[in-house]
Amino acid sequence: MRRMGIGIGVLAVVMMSAGCGGGDSGGDDATPKDATSTTAASTGGDEAGSTEAPKRPDGPAGTFGDELTGGNGLSLLAAGELPDLAEAGYTEGEYPVSGTATGYKSDGELPADGTFKLIEQGSGEYNTRVVVRRPKDPANFNGTVVVEWNNVSSGADVAPDYTYMADEIVRNGYAWVGVSAQHIGIEGGTVAVEAPGAEFTGAGKGLKAFDPARYGDLKHPGDAFSYDIYTQVGRALRQEGGSNPLGDLDVQRLLAVGESQSAFALTTYVNGVQPLTEEFDGFIIHSRGGAAAPLGKPGEGIDIAGTIAGQPTTIRTDLEVPVITVQTESDVLGILDSYPSRQDDNDKFRLWEIAGTAHADYYQLGATEELLKCPKPINRGQQSFVLKAALRQLEDWAKNGEAPPKAARLDVDSSGAQPVYKHDDVGNVTGGVRTPAVEAPVDVLSGLPAEGANVICMLMGSTTPIPPADLARMYDSPKAYDDDYATAADAAIDAKFVLEDDREALIAEAQPDRIAG
Repeated sequence: MRRMGIGIGVLAVVMMSAGCGGGDSGGDDATPKDATSTTAASTGGDEAGSTEAPKRPDGPAGTFGDELTGGNGLSLLAAGELPDLAEAGYTEGEYPVSGTATGYKSDGELPADGTFKLIEQGSGEYNTRVVVRRPKDPANFNGTVVVEWNNVSSGADVAPDYTYMADEIVRNGYAWVGVSAQHIGIEGGTVAVEAPGAEFTGAGKGLKAFDPARYGDLKHPGDAFSYDIYTQVGRALRQEGGSNPLGDLDVQRLLAVGESQSAFALTTYVNGVQPLTEEFDGFIIHSRGGAAAPLGKPGEGIDIAGTIAGQPTTIRTDLEVPVITVQTESDVLGILDSYPSRQDDNDKFRLWEIAGTAHADYYQLGATEELLKCPKPINRGQQSFVLKAALRQLEDWAKNGEAPPKAARLDVDSSGAQPVYKHDDVGNVTGGVRTPAVEAPVDVLSGLPAEGANVICMLMGSTTPIPPADLARMYDSPKAYDDDYATAADAAIDAKFVLEDDREALIAEAQPDRIAG
């Protein structure tokens, strides 16, 4: 049995404004502490890498408090269907984490090649929260903790990548920790994009005001300190015993994941903070824009709307841990415009662009689609299957040095004034990671805004049914369609962009009833 998540989590920042994305000094006027560091270039080949555990620099760890209870219960928004944790042998808990975090500023402008050199500046006391989902029996733990940077673009904490990856997480024994890393999630602030039903989710209020009985003791000093808060939570999760809710688990790896605004932040983290802390063993950066998030200022949230117009920035090429960036059509040529930051794969980096997908989609939003009032049905692409494969591939890469496959890029025509996608005969974008939904289509699946889309629908893409007469010309019979769909599913599995474990679920999404015969 699966359970529905609570509320609406709209993840995309769709408010466009002029903004700068260069060197953000951030911090306060405290005397800077030199924390400049770079990593040595990786020497491993594309098909293998070192699996030796790094000697992590010393640094402060957060301190876990007693489990949070009372009030209105755990608040973490989700709208898609989620696995039943009890049936899966998992527990769920929520804990405060406190400490003193440092801020960072740039030693000069932040370079477009991602080789950030950061200097510690200032400090701020924090008491944030984490949500922990873990195997109840330590014997069922696979050694890997997925640490998600919660998304706050809707004005409240959301865990979109848990929604996309949950099936893989619970069936393979990962632990998952969602971190309230950003200021607005705790303290409230200006909402980047308002969603229908926001009054019921506490959007913009912050957890403290939304449920003071449960969260009244929390405190966030501003997004200048969010990067170190995230690091300190990671360090705390590695500690054995004590108040650590993972204390009886043998934690061997931490994998960082984050979508949308969180992906902007992880881009900055990977390029500037990871080389200093070496805290995480791998990263999935999901649906980033072209720029990296700013370093922030004390007492404030990140100006994510302004960041969208910032300098295109690649992932640095001298990392010692693997990174998989997963992008939808909306992210590459849409509002987020990651196209100028495209880069080649290397021995620690993969870029997967998925055809027929949108920044937010039906899998993530589920039945709440009707509340959005978009001009067309929102995107029903199959990125969820690819994200579950990305998690499995990243774990193998971090654990065994087995590099994931390289993916073709989405096909773009850049000969005109603005780059545009190339399309096949039915209207789906060509190139990229291919799933049965675009290889044996019954719909045109787009990640770009439908005509007349309102602000909230701009990154939902669209689903346009192919006319029945056209489907009849494409497929001789329902069986012919089923055969084509199954062939495409097996091709995606053979290419390692979909897991064999998900074949049954993928095949179940076929729609032979739409084919005449």
